[in-house]
Amino acid sequence: MAADAPAPSPAAPAGPDSGAPAPASRGFARRHWGKLALLLLFGLPVAGLIAWSSIALSYTYSEGTRTGFVQKLSRKGWICKTWEGELSMSTVAGVSPEIFTFTIRDDSLAAALTNDMGRGRMALAYAEHRGVPMRCFGDTPYFVVSYQLLSPVDPVLTP
Repeated sequence: MAADAPAPSPAAPAGPDSGAPAPASRGFARRHWGKLALLLLFGLPVAGLIAWSSIALSYTYSEGTRTGFVQKLSRKGWICKTWEGELSMSTVAGVSPEIFTFTIRDDSLAAALTNDMGRGRMALAYAEHRGVPMRCFGDTPYFVVSYQLLSPVDPVLTP
């Protein structure tokens, strides 16, 4: 019976019964160092940008109302389309107006404002968000949240 079992060779690898220690396996970080470096190189800035954007858009620096005539409203952008507009504010007739540029994030509010453009003076309620990192959220820090038509223009009296 002893002749049937093969004799262990001296160059055989150490097994669990041989008493020799097994070679240590390399850790996860050592095996995947290139992938982890790429993740840190690109993942951390993207995560930071997302966190910065969400914080900047969730806190309001100021809120207010501007009154005047909406003279322009357009949807702009190469990738991220936003509604950008201009409000012409004049204190006295004959004086050159001050232009207030604003952004609208809500499509339904932009559609309603487009329908009321040219009907009279409007009061735009806005929230100012400073430090928004990308233009994808809007070209201005002023985001219109609501509006009110103050003095409708009578179509019979206008030339």
